[in-house]
Amino acid sequence: MLRPVITATALIALAGSSLAYAQHRFNGDNDSGNQPRSEQRHRLNAADVSAFADARIAALKAGLELTPDQAKNWPPFEQAMRDLVQLRIQRLQARQAGEQQRQQQQPTPFERLSQRADGMAKTSTALKKVADAGAPLYQSLNDDQKGRFVRLARMLRPHHHMRWGHERGWGEDRRDG
Repeated sequence: MLRPVITATALIALAGSSLAYAQHRFNGDNDSGNQPRSEQRHRLNAADVSAFADARIAALKAGLELTPDQAKNWPPFEQAMRDLVQLRIQRLQARQAGEQQRQQQQPTPFERLSQRADGMAKTSTALKKVADAGAPLYQSLNDDQKGRFVRLARMLRPHHHMRWGHERGWGEDRRDG
């Protein structure tokens, strides 16, 4: 009986100290403005995004161990992925330029909504190209490669630790019910 009480007490103390630390770090007690230090430290520039994408794409290709017949389907998929990365880099650069402009002039809510809609349309088009180019590649893979593709493709997402609104990643069956 004593052991569960001690364990629960330790967990509460640990959680409380973590919350206190988080509150301390995000209450403006950092040295550089409004952003938490972790956000500043993890913000990537365009060169970083490009380099990491190159590494992720190369890792996916190497992990799949494509046969010569399968390798014929790789270039369109790779190009579609690179186009998606380029779109992300453009958004990053526009966001950085926009931060400076927003300090001078605030856009209206409808201007922001319109900008967001334009961005979503571009992303939709790029994702459709990835899906169209990736389908023949994925269909040519054997079952082991398909499993590796699903696991390795998760790391291609910019924030692979976040969910896309589904429990499953690329290439997995999504059956209703």
